[in-house]
Amino acid sequence: MKKFAIEIKWAILFVVVQLIWMVVERIAGLHDENIEKHAIVTNFFAIVAIAVYVVALLDKRKNDFNGKMNWIQGFISGLIITLGVTILTPLTQYLTVEVITPHYFQNMIVYTVEHGLKTPEEAAEYFNLKSYMAESIIFAPLMGIATSAIVAIFTRKK
Repeated sequence: MKKFAIEIKWAILFVVVQLIWMVVERIAGLHDENIEKHAIVTNFFAIVAIAVYVVALLDKRKNDFNGKMNWIQGFISGLIITLGVTILTPLTQYLTVEVITPHYFQNMIVYTVEHGLKTPEEAAEYFNLKSYMAESIIFAPLMGIATSAIVAIFTRKK
């Protein structure tokens, strides 16, 4: 367990940063009065996510590999972080839609139906906790694997 302490720390920090991002989105009105901008603005979290992985792998390189880390070591470290984030994803989704912004799904349903983007049935089927949890459990590892592979290239050092 101690061998993966840095990865566990950064997986937890990633989730905290993710929840803070959700609070900022809500405060900015992206879950209600500015909901039309949500689909675009939420994608900027990718920059934050990549930054967290960069700092995490630099932390790993400095503290566990004495300043030297090859690509595979960085990639594996990123995969472990990704596993932690993926395991915590259902909790993150639950906290987001039940605590931070409990009106989000209803607002998205109304918005997509009013703008002709989905039928009421399609919107209700997509905008719910079960659907979002399933989607995030698939999306988190895919993005984490890609991010780990790329960030490991830039954080390796001989």
